[in-house]
Amino acid sequence: MTTTARAQKAPDTRGPVRRLLTSFGFQIIAALILGIGAGLLAVAGGANGDNKTPLFATLDTIGSAYVTLLKAAVVPLIFTAIVASISNLRRVQNAARLAGQTLLWFAITAFIAVSIGIVLGLVIQPGAKAGDGLQTGEPHTVGTWWNFLIGLIPQNFLGLTVSSSFDADAQIVSSGVSFNILQVIVVATVIGIAALKAGKKAEPFLVFTESLLKVIQRVLWWIIRIAPLGTFGLIGAAVVKYGWDKLTSLAWFAGAIYVGLALVVFVVYPILVKTHGLSIKQYFSGVWPAVQLGFVSRSSIGTLPLTERVAERNLGVPRSYASFAVPLGATTKMDGCAAIYPAIAAIFVAQFFGVELSVVQYLLIVIVSVFGSAATAGTTGATVMLTLTLSTLGLPLEGVGLLLAIDPILDMGRTAVNVAGQALVPTIVAKREGIIDLDLYNAPRNGLPFAEDVDDDADAAEPTAGKEPVTAS
Repeated sequence: MTTTARAQKAPDTRGPVRRLLTSFGFQIIAALILGIGAGLLAVAGGANGDNKTPLFATLDTIGSAYVTLLKAAVVPLIFTAIVASISNLRRVQNAARLAGQTLLWFAITAFIAVSIGIVLGLVIQPGAKAGDGLQTGEPHTVGTWWNFLIGLIPQNFLGLTVSSSFDADAQIVSSGVSFNILQVIVVATVIGIAALKAGKKAEPFLVFTESLLKVIQRVLWWIIRIAPLGTFGLIGAAVVKYGWDKLTSLAWFAGAIYVGLALVVFVVYPILVKTHGLSIKQYFSGVWPAVQLGFVSRSSIGTLPLTERVAERNLGVPRSYASFAVPLGATTKMDGCAAIYPAIAAIFVAQFFGVELSVVQYLLIVIVSVFGSAATAGTTGATVMLTLTLSTLGLPLEGVGLLLAIDPILDMGRTAVNVAGQALVPTIVAKREGIIDLDLYNAPRNGLPFAEDVDDDADAAEPTAGKEPVTAS
């Protein structure tokens, strides 16, 4: 079992009030409450989706700017982390076994989640209880297995895509750059393997990559420090944009989704943690910063840097393994978006249109949920995953339009569960393979976002890389 010796910290002499006010968890919760209050104040001032008052515009700008900052760190973080971790594979025994165990537990937890979704859909019957006034509509994007295979092929060095929109006079109205995270992983993996094969001649490149990774992690830590500010803007803008009145006609459907999400994160995950001999309290306190950010940002990719960090710093997952497992999970491990949601939503659509599903079709829901989340990698997960499920079952795709009105509200819970699972599986695998740092896992949090708050000294936070061989036994 791998453990890490860490320097003793000076006793905390702060008073209880100061400790509370400087607690990361308290700051996030306070930001949530203040954000809701600011959102309600903006609504009272006449703000809505079509009327952007100054307060609403400020909240929206703060929230979107923070998500943009997080996403800006994703590509360089994943690229440098994967290349650096591949260079450390010579110190890791049974690396293929680690990868196999990770994929196996992705599938196991997805199977449990989709089974819960099917049971809830059959028991609650949300499609039969839908309110009046719902309108069908064709989805803008449809997920297919073919698109997934094509998406594996990088379009350029980092899988970047530039898009522009034009007005009637062929003038550019807006433009933007996006990236396919799965393509980034493919490129980084290939380059990392090539660097290993190049031997000593690639040492300067690997040293530079590891140094660049430490710089990016320091910048990332600064971004994480201002998470409460981003939370304030995101939740405030969400109150104005979506509100809770849209839940009326789809209350049973929304209730079924959130019951399913709660069962997964508060029942299934704790059982898995406990059966592997780990503390449930430590798991939740460790993963909580990432779950909170996932809830308000509604982006597993945007939360990825923080998810990877809590896996390493709070849950004791070795960096050389976490830098593979967490990014992979952020694209293919989505118990909320790719298991609970498509299962209940597909049953909802079938019930709404009066289609009787057969046993074979229920089995197809399971198969698509367990294996299909990879087909949505780098795209809008939940909607694409739902269209993939509906097309596989032969259900009308226009049923997607029934659910779009409340999708942002559901997406908050879905993403929080996604993030919790993306940190859980690497933790379980690390424990099963004997490479988890139990001292880090069981360390007191003291209200801090990470077990040790030492201004992001990357060497102090790294369990094993570069110090001794990591053995997957």
